[in-house]
Amino acid sequence: MDGNGRWAKQRGKERLEGHFEGVESVRAITKASVELGIKYISFFAFSEENWNRSEAEVTGLMSLMLRAMKNELPLFLDNGISFRVIGNRGRLPKEVNDGIDNLESLTSGGTNMTLIIFMSYSGKWDIQQAAKRMAEAGSDNLEPFLATAGIPDPDLMIRTSGEERISNYMLWQLAYTEFVFTGTLWPDFRKDEYLAALEEYASRDRRFGKVK
Repeated sequence: MDGNGRWAKQRGKERLEGHFEGVESVRAITKASVELGIKYISFFAFSEENWNRSEAEVTGLMSLMLRAMKNELPLFLDNGISFRVIGNRGRLPKEVNDGIDNLESLTSGGTNMTLIIFMSYSGKWDIQQAAKRMAEAGSDNLEPFLATAGIPDPDLMIRTSGEERISNYMLWQLAYTEFVFTGTLWPDFRKDEYLAALEEYASRDRRFGKVK
């Protein structure tokens, strides 16, 4: 979800204003996904590298996460959405972890869609922790030990704001994922832009290394 800071700067606002507006895009894309019958959707909200941002921005983002979890509960319950957070949660403040646990519990009965927030996450961290757990278990299969175990690998990754890189996101899981890059800043990425990305994805010929 790239471009929140640039969106705010273009309007002479503080960076956090862009993040606040970005929540509206999350809500719009979530609603559209439910309408389309999409079973899993994930948002890369905060990477482990993002801890290096200013203390004020990090604190603001944590507060925004708490507020959003509280405000979006009716949306999740009304639409049968199960909420989940994946990442190195040991780095998150206690009140954020408590809020996550509460929302995950309250929405655990949702069967229409699973919405995943990647928070304090990096693909390298995921592989490293999985490899450690795999070795401890005496196994030779990494996938059951990834933080995303039990979740299908992504079919499509959309990256906004003109950036065209993975940025340490689900490095293992994106092996055969289709990518769509758009110049639209995340706070401006709404249903029409989402449908256009899905339409582009639908036109792709996915071969998974095979010949058709």
